[in-house]
Amino acid sequence: MQVFGILGLIIVGIILLAGLIIVGIREDTGVDPLEKRLSEYGDREVPTSLEEIEMSLGKRERIIIPMYRALARFAIRMTPENQIEEIRRQIELAGKADTMEPVTFFGQRIALTLAMGIGAFILFFMVTDWGPAKGIMGTVGGAALGYFLPMLQLKGQINRRQDAIVKSLPNALDLLTICVEAGLGFEQAMGKVYEKWDDDLAIAFGRVLQEIQLGKKRSEALRDMSRRMDVPDVTSFVAALVQAEQLGVSIAKVLRIQADQMRVKRRQRAQEKAQQAPVKMIIPMVLLIFPSIWIALLGPSVIILMETGVLGGI
Repeated sequence: MQVFGILGLIIVGIILLAGLIIVGIREDTGVDPLEKRLSEYGDREVPTSLEEIEMSLGKRERIIIPMYRALARFAIRMTPENQIEEIRRQIELAGKADTMEPVTFFGQRIALTLAMGIGAFILFFMVTDWGPAKGIMGTVGGAALGYFLPMLQLKGQINRRQDAIVKSLPNALDLLTICVEAGLGFEQAMGKVYEKWDDDLAIAFGRVLQEIQLGKKRSEALRDMSRRMDVPDVTSFVAALVQAEQLGVSIAKVLRIQADQMRVKRRQRAQEKAQQAPVKMIIPMVLLIFPSIWIALLGPSVIILMETGVLGGI
């Protein structure tokens, strides 16, 4: 009975931690739920008290979210400032600066660490009989996996965003070149890219335009864009534009040269991936295809030899 009681408490804790994870992963809409609820009650003739409005909120807004935020603030206080800045930098590279903060990230880390550690403890100590040493190692491994899983997910988002930017950059340069050669200014050409497309590069161009409208120099806004992306092609493109602006070179010629270079690089990347394909196919062929072929070819012969007793004699 005591074992079932402990197991029930652990299950409840896992459910609570799963709720914390879901709350942390959800996107922040930037809308205060209390203000939203107040706007819903704004048409009433008799004003509703603040306490009643707070009690009308769901349990997630009243209990789970405050617990998660308290956990995240505790994690922030125990984390060095340089690590917080590094996480903020990674979030910015992933393009999640508007929907995620370092507090949310560290909260997810703690919640996943506890959840996967408790899950591994149940698996290795109650479901299976691995022994104390292996069980402790498995529990530590599960907790470590929960600790590093958010960072791996963030790294994956950064890589996907950078790959998307590299793929869309040649087409964006072509459109910029056409617009500039047609008589538009560089900012207007960037505005056309921002209007036509809805990808990470177009959104970055839109942010550059907003910063220029707020008074920032174009060279500084472009450098900040390259730092937020950390893509070598974008860095070289921005460096060429800044140098052309400083030397008085025609922007149209620079864009034409950059567009030609980006198309050549895209063709070279495609050729490189095509040459890597046979090497990458070796692993699935050796592990999956060849064993299946051997089983299909030699399986009947092995069965016949076993029935005749030849393999038994050997």
